[in-house]
Amino acid sequence: MRIRVHMWSLLRHSFLLAAFSFPVCAIGITVVDDRGVSVLFEQTPKRIVSLLPSLTETVCALDQCHRLVGVDRYSDFPKIVQRLPKVGGGLDPSVEAIVALQPDLVLLGASARAADHLRNLGLKVVALEPKTHADVERVIIKMGHLLDVSDPQKIWRSIDTAVLNAAKSLPQSAKTTRVYFEVDQGPYAAGESSFIGETLTRLGVKNIVPAELGAFPKLNPEFVVRANPDLIMVGQRSAVGLMQRPGWSGISALRNKKMCIFSADQSNVLVRPGPRMAEAAQWMAHCLSTHASTSGLRKP
Repeated sequence: MRIRVHMWSLLRHSFLLAAFSFPVCAIGITVVDDRGVSVLFEQTPKRIVSLLPSLTETVCALDQCHRLVGVDRYSDFPKIVQRLPKVGGGLDPSVEAIVALQPDLVLLGASARAADHLRNLGLKVVALEPKTHADVERVIIKMGHLLDVSDPQKIWRSIDTAVLNAAKSLPQSAKTTRVYFEVDQGPYAAGESSFIGETLTRLGVKNIVPAELGAFPKLNPEFVVRANPDLIMVGQRSAVGLMQRPGWSGISALRNKKMCIFSADQSNVLVRPGPRMAEAAQWMAHCLSTHASTSGLRKP
């Protein structure tokens, strides 16, 4: 019996010695993306190409901007990414330019057509497309896990708290406001089921575009006339010619000059589901607060 115990003791000592004398191989990280594809990484990605602005901003919010080696043409925040090589757009990326950057991770939207092509070339591709507040939280946590960031959820907690504080900042008189939010000419609107619509709901106001019409539906302009919103939120480009649309001069918001016109930079913040949603909520709250107490046209 003593011999067996002695042999076991020697074997255990040899195992521990081996374990601490040689590098421990990483077991890897598996990420299931929004297409349901499982992607295995043997180590944390160090060279990232991002083809979606919201994902670019998420990487940087996780304090991992230094890992980015290329971005799409629309990624412009934070300013440091403007110096990176541009590799086209999410829908029309330059595959050759991406391959030349030798990334160990390509981030793109779930609707991007280049995903399979890039995978066939041997690149690790993760498709993530945040469309709701819950999606933004999920993507932040998933990206944080992949990039080995401790407590990535603290970023979401900060966003969530800022949206809550924006809602608390509103006067009671703003809570009955019926809002039309136009995201682009067409007109294309932000419906209740969109992340913009979710923010408006959390601010306590009424979106005139119901969830059943979709997240960002193209509306018949007569729909807005019939809905007769109290307040319109719109970007500079879309604001041009609003009064000339048939019947729109009679809309309460335009008749009473209750409209917020957002600059191009502000619009970028408002229409991207990502880490800057807190700032977007603050712009919306400022707009609502302004028009709860005045009928004059104001720019936030």
